Amino acid sequence: MADTTFDLVVIGSGPGGYVAAIRAAQLGMKTAVVEREQLGGICLNWGCIPTKALLRSSEINHLLHNLDQYGFSAKDIAFDAKKVVERSRKVAKQLSNGVAFLLKKNKVTVVDGEAKLAGNGRIAVTKDGKKVADLTAKHIIIATGARARVLPGLEPDGKLVWTYKEAMVPPAMPKSVLVVGSGAIGIEFASFYRNMGAEVTVVEVLDRVVPVEDEEISAFARKSFEKQGMKIFTSASVKALKRAANSVTATIEAAGKSTEVTAERVILAVGIVGNVENIGLEGTKVRVEKTHIVVDKWLATGEPGIYAIGDVVGAPWLAHKASHEGVICVEKIAGLKDVHPLDTGNIPGCTYCMPQIASVGLTEAKAKAVGHEVRVGRFPYIGNGKAIALGEPEGMIKTVFDAKTGELLGAHMIGAEVTELIQGFTIAKTLETTEVELMHSIFPHPTLSEMMHESVLDAYKRAIHI
Repeated sequence: MADTTFDLVVIGSGPGGYVAAIRAAQLGMKTAVVEREQLGGICLNWGCIPTKALLRSSEINHLLHNLDQYGFSAKDIAFDAKKVVERSRKVAKQLSNGVAFLLKKNKVTVVDGEAKLAGNGRIAVTKDGKKVADLTAKHIIIATGARARVLPGLEPDGKLVWTYKEAMVPPAMPKSVLVVGSGAIGIEFASFYRNMGAEVTVVEVLDRVVPVEDEEISAFARKSFEKQGMKIFTSASVKALKRAANSVTATIEAAGKSTEVTAERVILAVGIVGNVENIGLEGTKVRVEKTHIVVDKWLATGEPGIYAIGDVVGAPWLAHKASHEGVICVEKIAGLKDVHPLDTGNIPGCTYCMPQIASVGLTEAKAKAVGHEVRVGRFPYIGNGKAIALGEPEGMIKTVFDAKTGELLGAHMIGAEVTELIQGFTIAKTLETTEVELMHSIFPHPTLSEMMHESVLDAYKRAIHI
């Protein structure tokens, strides 16, 4: 490399890292990104994007098998698992190339290799054990992301027991799948494989599926999943796995009883751990707790000049949270005056299962637990003309308000396209909207968004269509 001195070096090019690098370049900083694998990180290459491509294929498969309600019929419906996977990989590749273009356009230097802090603003970069470059920078952002958590006795082998990576590129579609964990990753895979025709069993250690969601949404989701044919165990754990030639028998313990479930493949989705190893944190003042780097509200670590963003700093483990942290971190470094710390209460969460789930802010239970007197509104999909016309009458929208001030505390949705609808409530929360502004807003007809309005009205006993 001709030039190895920079204002900022970002370690990792996921949705946190590459966004931070581009924003830094926009602000006039000489910037480099070090990436050991693929530009775009796990999210773009092995997470958010390719899984949505897979889920789109499974939605089409589901629709093709339910054409009667729309007046169509089709015979000999089939899919090619190899082509389904190939499409997903092409989508990921296209976007990875897009990140490369954006970095080049913004004159960000990209260094292919593994970065390791070497003290005094220095970073040693190696590739396959060989030295690539020694970089120096006034500021260093660690955006190394995270990886799948592995539990003792449930170690993945790449053939019978999969992590998300193997689950995204099945050589053939298994006839049965056991999913361990019912968070967003687990439920999305459960939904994909069920809609592709597999028998699906889900095991969740907590007392409900998608446990971070509002309890009503979780209950609604479970009923919907079971209606689709999924078998669900909650307050349960996998005590043992017995691996055969082409199947796995799991011993599941729930409510004091043991049950054996045999499936062709097991997918582990039991959380993630931060990538904090082998990046030179030893000897620095960077503090690590439970595999995640500790930062302040400006994403600074305990070591001057070193910052961290994204999954490596902890929950919520979301791409859009990482991107936002990257912008906040860089703008604070640049000395901008209108920078605001991240408000996690305004971060929306989306799960792209069928039906979709989305939320922002406090659940009803958490709102009460922190002392709010609440007003709660609900509106069912079955009461919405657009939902019925789409053939998607299953779902609900729930809103939670402070009874005294009218502050929107949280919004929780399940149903078709709620991952698109949730941004309306996210903007409302960011603007500190009360029920008054939401009631006075005009929602277009016929749209699914009308249910958002009706849910607000319902919280104040003014709903029209229920």
